[in-house]
Amino acid sequence: MAMAAGVAYCACPSPSTSLAHLPRRRMVITCSSGSMYGSSLLSPLPQFPAAAAVPAARGGDRLCIFSGSANPLLAQEIACYLGMDLGRVNIKRFADGEIYVQLQESVRGCDVFLVQPTCPPANENLMELLIMVDACRRASAKTITTVIPYFGYARADRKMMRGGRESIAAKLVANLITDAGAHRVLACDLHSGQSIGYFDIPVDHVHGQPVILDYLASKTTISPADVVVVSPDVGGVARARAFAKKLSDAPLAIVDKRRHGHNQAEVVNLIGDVRGKVAIMVDDMIDTAGTISKGAELLHAEGASAVYACSTHAVLSPPAFERLSGGLFQEVIVTNTVPVVQHQSFPQLTVLSVANLLGETIWRVHDDCSVSSIFQ
Repeated sequence: MAMAAGVAYCACPSPSTSLAHLPRRRMVITCSSGSMYGSSLLSPLPQFPAAAAVPAARGGDRLCIFSGSANPLLAQEIACYLGMDLGRVNIKRFADGEIYVQLQESVRGCDVFLVQPTCPPANENLMELLIMVDACRRASAKTITTVIPYFGYARADRKMMRGGRESIAAKLVANLITDAGAHRVLACDLHSGQSIGYFDIPVDHVHGQPVILDYLASKTTISPADVVVVSPDVGGVARARAFAKKLSDAPLAIVDKRRHGHNQAEVVNLIGDVRGKVAIMVDDMIDTAGTISKGAELLHAEGASAVYACSTHAVLSPPAFERLSGGLFQEVIVTNTVPVVQHQSFPQLTVLSVANLLGETIWRVHDDCSVSSIFQ
């Protein structure tokens, strides 16, 4: 798949190529030698013994990874990092749109990981995930972990409108995944932390910030003294503050935003000083890019020398392409939790892979090791 310049994907063999001969790779998102970090981003990774370096054939280490149809390239990269093949599964649609799933290998007694973000089309991909979980449960899998790089219903986590009478879809979807038979959820950068509590099963919450931080640290064109981290709204202050702390404790600015409805926001004021600074806007996702583009306009008006947009999830619903490629941003940095297709790419877009991060987390969950220590 042709992608925009700057895309960072691992060069994995094709899915048909056996990866059993490859050693399991050490994580490559460790802290760069640049001076932008105030402290080491990631703790040193444990050295795994040679006998455990490569998962054995099915039934040995009993680790299986299957991919849904939402983001198969990311799933293949995760399997590549772990030095194993993706599990064989047949997923198809009937003429009326119903989804059919059949596992084409035994998972009895296995720790199964299902990689499937609920990105657009969200309902199709969510239903496919539920049916995959059900197929694994009925095939006597020992444990089933849903790896959801992008959890699409996390925004509906509370009643927001004054009139009330709204659903809290995040809790509903959490119930569906649990009732389908999942034992654990591995999610990346949920929209809000309270969504973890909606699940009645364990949730490993992985943060994509280390991947973006490491990329920024490698950019010699950005001086740490010139950086200011900007939260596009008050709700994202905690996320931006954590990001700024990793960037040599950079100063923080906040865009005061008023939301009039879904995907409708008005920028009112800027809290903080960005004059002459390189402003790095940090958010968990870019959907229509309305919030982040209006924030960038305000930052330029307040004298920012350049504006970078950093986000884990590149949903990029229309008219995000026009807003992001209009010249407001020096660079738009996202990850591949959501697949970025060719017609969504533009020169300023950089896509970083979270495959190594998710692969390391999967290994630690399977091996009963600490996950939180990755981010300390």
